[in-house]
Amino acid sequence: MKLIDGKKIATEIKQEIAIEVNKIIENGGRQPHLAAILVGHDGGSETYVAFKIKDCGEVGFKSSLIRFEDHVTEEELLAKVHELNNDDGLDGFIVQLPLPKHISEQKIIEAINPKKDVDGFHPENVGRMVIGLPAFVSATPFGIVELLKRYNIETSGKNCVVLGRSNIVGRPMSILMSQKAINATVTVAHSRTKNLKEVCKNADILIVAMGFPEFIKGDMVKEGAVVIDVGTTRVKSDKTKSGWKLKGDVLFDEVAEKCSYITPVPGGVGPMTRVSLLLNTLLSAKKEIYK
Repeated sequence: MKLIDGKKIATEIKQEIAIEVNKIIENGGRQPHLAAILVGHDGGSETYVAFKIKDCGEVGFKSSLIRFEDHVTEEELLAKVHELNNDDGLDGFIVQLPLPKHISEQKIIEAINPKKDVDGFHPENVGRMVIGLPAFVSATPFGIVELLKRYNIETSGKNCVVLGRSNIVGRPMSILMSQKAINATVTVAHSRTKNLKEVCKNADILIVAMGFPEFIKGDMVKEGAVVIDVGTTRVKSDKTKSGWKLKGDVLFDEVAEKCSYITPVPGGVGPMTRVSLLLNTLLSAKKEIYK
């Protein structure tokens, strides 16, 4: 079994991005600029955005944080989105999810200019990705593909099972894995799939994004499989100072014994999700998606 070290790969990619940023500036270009809109004070969202701002500093990006209280109206938030859409000094921005219940997340996502949608959630970017056009790909699938490439994991002709069908991970992941650059044969499974154990055991590459801690057990994985664990559920623990720990969707100790490669939680997919946002922002700054 070989551990797929997302933290190590993310660090390498950050170094590569920093070199590119230096070249842009040396050639008289503008420093890439990423903004984040944060609504309310959700603990997880605060942490994620803080990490994103920190990442920007490490690679030489300019970053901006725009805060709203959770009672902000949908109209006020839409007005800020339109303002950022028209800011020529901004390469990309994200609206951190989830949003308060009185705001339509889909309406906000659709209001973002696709050329600045570095989260890759806008229907135009999703559609472009589906038909194989250059697009901003949502960060987690983008990061997973990069991990597979950098570990030289064979994907062509392999049976890939994507467990989970969310618009952020499962659906785009299944499309990317089936495209010509990767050439896997893809099955999308979910909590209502019949004979789920047998479906998973048929996978050469198993990508799990369900949000159910330790759902995948050792008897659900075949010998030599590649297992990518996207799950990050915070559960109570009396073994940590904080009183909680992150658990993936895979029962690591059981499954790792049977794998050729596996991602840990934390330290696997998570760091790659963060660095993929930087890669999308760099692509935007270089005008490599929308010419």
